[in-house]
Amino acid sequence: MTATDPRPLTGEPVSLDLLNTRWNDEGVRRDLLAEVEGLAVWLAANGLAERFAADATTLRHTLTARDALAALVDRPGDPAATARVDAVLGHGRIRPTLTAEGPGEEPEFADPAWGPGWTAARDYLDLLRTAPDRIRACAHEACILHFFDTSRNGTRRWCSMAVCGNRAKASRHYARTKES
Repeated sequence: MTATDPRPLTGEPVSLDLLNTRWNDEGVRRDLLAEVEGLAVWLAANGLAERFAADATTLRHTLTARDALAALVDRPGDPAATARVDAVLGHGRIRPTLTAEGPGEEPEFADPAWGPGWTAARDYLDLLRTAPDRIRACAHEACILHFFDTSRNGTRRWCSMAVCGNRAKASRHYARTKES
């Protein structure tokens, strides 16, 4: 049985969900991928547990992918960050298939331990193709989470209105009342 997912934000696209395996909790930095058990939780949360093993090698490669994606999200277009994500993508490929339902695709890996990290990197490419301007970091200064803005008008600012959005409103209110 897999442990429960302790992260404050889940359900984002797999690339951003991988970035969100690090978060701040009351000023303390947490990392779901500090242990193999956390990798098992993340794999299960993203529907990858049936295809990939939660072991030390997979954890190491997944951390490599997370660091590469974090560098690229923090510095879009940076050649070094781009090269790091491209290196992760070099560990897998898509093989076209034909199924009873029609054309399909199947990812292939020389080393399956790269599968989860590669899957996240590939997902990031899909987000860049879809709407790169909707890949966001939470606007709260103490938050390090990322999200894909699916709001109608594309103006979402916080990972969670209930948590970070509320904190921002509370601090603005406190600042206004302090000035009075």
